[in-house]
Amino acid sequence: MSTGNNLVADAVFEGGGVKGIGLAGAVAVAEEKGYRWSNLAGTSAGAIVAALLAAGYTGVELREIMGTLDYSKFKDAGFLDKIPVAGPVASLVFEKGIYEGKYLEGWITGLLKQKGIETFGDLIIEEFKDDLRYRFRLNVIASDVSRGRLLVLPQDIADFGIKPEDLNVAFAVRMSMSIPFFYEPVILRNMKTNEKCHIVDGGLLSNFPVWLFDTQGGIPQWPTFGFKLVEPEEGAPRRVRGPISLFAALFSTMMEAHDARYIEEENFVRTVPIPTLGVKTTEFDIPRAKSEALYQSGRTAAEKFFAAWNFARYVEEYRRGRPERSRSDRLKLG
Repeated sequence: MSTGNNLVADAVFEGGGVKGIGLAGAVAVAEEKGYRWSNLAGTSAGAIVAALLAAGYTGVELREIMGTLDYSKFKDAGFLDKIPVAGPVASLVFEKGIYEGKYLEGWITGLLKQKGIETFGDLIIEEFKDDLRYRFRLNVIASDVSRGRLLVLPQDIADFGIKPEDLNVAFAVRMSMSIPFFYEPVILRNMKTNEKCHIVDGGLLSNFPVWLFDTQGGIPQWPTFGFKLVEPEEGAPRRVRGPISLFAALFSTMMEAHDARYIEEENFVRTVPIPTLGVKTTEFDIPRAKSEALYQSGRTAAEKFFAAWNFARYVEEYRRGRPERSRSDRLKLG
């Protein structure tokens, strides 16, 4: 139930595959508190949530969408994958990923079309159309491993000779969702140089880009809320016993270290930490009861966060560290 307040916030969502169900629960609570979203951003599963919200879906609608989804369809096997025993290995060798990712992209495309959204040109915020940083309601994070660069889409697609407003939203989310080795990377040709670039999950470089809408100086007119998925074992030392466990530790460190340091420094002042209840990123066979528990975990975390939320304290605490953004030239609150 809405409070009736005309509250504005930006939102940034962490990646986490199936665990993104918890994000929907937290979003629903924020909207019940009266918040409406200005700029949204996310990585991987967080990019899905951000894209659907940017298109006009609500947290309640996200619950229905994610609660009735058959996640097993996301494991769409190609020709090589269907070969017994050797198929997945061959797919990794020749296609650099086990699953195609086509079902995922098609699913997102269909949901966005229901709201009249196809390209980022459909997500331009009229009040900020002359400010490239805030021009698009949605930003998603991807990783260009060919050039060793983090991509903020749609803005950075201009480096490939493509106009940001022409970039397909579902295609951008597919890039952000390209979990290494699980999904085939997106191969994108640079129209300027004719080189092929391999694009993978944005979490490789920033899984929780809560910094994205920050600028130096000034007092923020509204907050950025970060919605973070917290693992039961988060912060515990990783045991390395052999080459496989070493690779797993290295990969986890790459995915988490940059953002973990940032969040620690900011002392969670603007972050909703959502317990994931032990759900795994690619647990696409998640039972309905577990899915509902994860959604409720998001709701509980958000209720706790907003019960203690104080905007003035947020400004004071945040400005002790890195200065918040100034939006004096942005939309005034009524």
